[in-house]
Amino acid sequence: QVQLVESGGGLVQVGDSLRLSCVGSGRTFSGSTVGWFRQAPGKQREFVAALRWNLSNTRYADSVKGRFTISREVPKNTVYLQMSGLKPEDTANYYCAATNRYLISSTMALMGEYNYWGQGTQVTVSS
Repeated sequence: QVQLVESGGGLVQVGDSLRLSCVGSGRTFSGSTVGWFRQAPGKQREFVAALRWNLSNTRYADSVKGRFTISREVPKNTVYLQMSGLKPEDTANYYCAATNRYLISSTMALMGEYNYWGQGTQVTVSS
């Protein structure tokens, strides 16, 4: 069993940067795909970014390409989402998700492929 805990959310201004963290416990992320999803009020949860733990593949939603970067820190069993150039439409609750296998690029954006989910961290971008 894997437990995921997100942190780093907050209230920021348009154009600001923020880094989210997702710490995994219970087992290492070795061999896993870890992703970030977000859900804005009244909207469906959507894919943001994901990576394979060995960094052989990463994927981003078109809406965040060039602004967000997903990375990981092996000793800390942690995945980060560095967000820059934040916009009001980035306001959402951000969730970390993981699965104990490497996903192919075409399935990284599918929520059903992930077995474990965190509780989320709120990001609010004020204009």
